Amino acid sequence: MNPFDYRRASSVDEAVALAKTSGATFIAGGTNLLDLMKGGVTTPDVLIDVSRLALGDIVELPDGGVRIGAMARNTDTANHPLIRQRYPLLSQALLAGASPQLRNQATIGGNLLQRTRCHYFYDTAFDHCNKRMPGSGCAAIDGYNRQHAILGASSSCIATHPSDMSVALAALRATVRVQGPGGARVIAMQDFHRLSGANPERDTTLNPGELITAVDLPPSVFSNHAHYLKVRDRASYAFALVSVAAALDLRDGVVQDAALALGGVAHKPWRVPQAEAMLIGRPLERSALQAAADTVLQGAHPYEHNRFKLVLARHAVVRAFSVAGGIA
Repeated sequence: MNPFDYRRASSVDEAVALAKTSGATFIAGGTNLLDLMKGGVTTPDVLIDVSRLALGDIVELPDGGVRIGAMARNTDTANHPLIRQRYPLLSQALLAGASPQLRNQATIGGNLLQRTRCHYFYDTAFDHCNKRMPGSGCAAIDGYNRQHAILGASSSCIATHPSDMSVALAALRATVRVQGPGGARVIAMQDFHRLSGANPERDTTLNPGELITAVDLPPSVFSNHAHYLKVRDRASYAFALVSVAAALDLRDGVVQDAALALGGVAHKPWRVPQAEAMLIGRPLERSALQAAADTVLQGAHPYEHNRFKLVLARHAVVRAFSVAGGIA
């Protein structure tokens, strides 16, 4: 681990001011960042501790939505009455991630900023990783790519985003509140993470020095019919090969609204609103679910070792909606 300076921020404004220091990085729970530092993947010169900022509350908003502070712990969020009752999809996704010990330490803001678990990125013995060393190439394209992307990838990077929580937030149409040198702004969850493109080293649309302060959830219409399906190599403490966040607003057997996002298949949570729209106004039937699955997977490009993800994702979408809608 490289030498670094440590600063503890006492307010959001102080944290943003300290972040102007060259080579500065925010740290809260540190469940991902410390692993990256120990492996030499990330080498910040300054760590700005924001874990003691008063950003851990979970509160109801005037419109009936809910605001989750960026420092709220994953365990506390998953078990909070407002989240369990109104947003079971988010609660399920949080509990599907990591282990109880890590969930007790990890924060909502930090979860949004997780880096890929691509083994070529994590192992500095590999020289070709555009995410770690821009311009060096992508070893995964011609290497072992079983866990890699089949959607939205580029010739620069085919890594996947690892967060379960982010998949549920994308489906629920959440927004992310940030504050930085340019003031406060709100980013739609759909726009928060980036596709790899020509600059895979940039995971998000955050500007330099911006700090996540909260996540806002709109008023819930998906409290009664939601399911997070995570397909992985073992029953716990494993990242998704494919995951599906599926939720429905059902009235008299007819879909009034639908939410769908995929994880484990792209550089960001993968949401295609057209696939959701295909279900609206129709009874929940297998043929409609299959058509929606085909739409969300349009343009998929599997690689040598992950072709199975295309079939797996199709079946997972149908299964997740079937469980959510009570027709499984």
